[in-house]
Amino acid sequence: MSKEKTKRITSIGGQALIEGILMRGPEKTSLAVRKPDGSIYNEYMSISQIKDKSKLFKLPIFRGISSFIDSMIIGYKALMISAEVSAEENETEELSKVEKWIDDKFGDKIMGIIMTIASILGIAFSVLLFLVFPTWIFNLISSHVSALHSTVVYRSIFEGILRIIIFLAYVMLCSQLKDMKRVFQYHGAEHKTIFCYECEEELTVDNVKTHTRFHPRCGTSFMFLMILVGIIVGFFIPFSNPFLRSFIKILCIPIIVGLGYELIKVCGKYDNIITRIISAPGLWIQRITTKEPDDDMIEIAITAMKAVIPENGDDIIGS
Repeated sequence: MSKEKTKRITSIGGQALIEGILMRGPEKTSLAVRKPDGSIYNEYMSISQIKDKSKLFKLPIFRGISSFIDSMIIGYKALMISAEVSAEENETEELSKVEKWIDDKFGDKIMGIIMTIASILGIAFSVLLFLVFPTWIFNLISSHVSALHSTVVYRSIFEGILRIIIFLAYVMLCSQLKDMKRVFQYHGAEHKTIFCYECEEELTVDNVKTHTRFHPRCGTSFMFLMILVGIIVGFFIPFSNPFLRSFIKILCIPIIVGLGYELIKVCGKYDNIITRIISAPGLWIQRITTKEPDDDMIEIAITAMKAVIPENGDDIIGS
């Protein structure tokens, strides 16, 4: 399906999870997960949106920062719930001595502890891999090539290209994992369902299957745009020390997030040569991060979608 056939653009977005999908509308957020017995678990999730607490976060750039933080919070909660629901059948299995000790000591808190530790390690690893490592590599090369030693532009471009390579390698590696393949299929179901709704078609499995799985308003595209924006921001950071440069870039993340959000919003609303060029890399990467879903996955996406559709049409943000 081409973008020209899209009759309206809505404020509904989604996120693929473990055996489920999270859909966010202008008023409600719904989580739908496939249970081990084949039934669908559906839950409304509440979130205290930052933009509702201050008018500042309704302004361009700042609204992207608030949306990113809200998405991180609600995504974390949804991931915890989906993991628990999709693994309910394992609760009846006999626990080992170590598992019994952990259950006695921590009980229901263990999942939260594990997720917190995993999140901290994940953030630390990401900072080292995407910020410190590219700067260190450039310093190593520039020490042998005098022409690059004091060139901020070359440094930022080199670091940006290396981050893109690392990002693509990481995504391709994840696509080979069995569990991630299913997540990518749910990702495809999410996109197809949103496209079906935006075209004002009835939300049925057959209708959803006819639509493309590549959507311009996607988290994958957003991540890629953040890398590109980060290259431009890097032009204005003169430091060469890997840790100091990385620290400054971390401080600049809100600006990068805000700019990336505005770009992805424009690309979703307008269809012209400029937005197509901006969207092209992200749409290409979606060939890796989205896969064709099966009917059961589409049912999950439809369930989550129907739960967040406002009756008064307040989700429509453009045409």
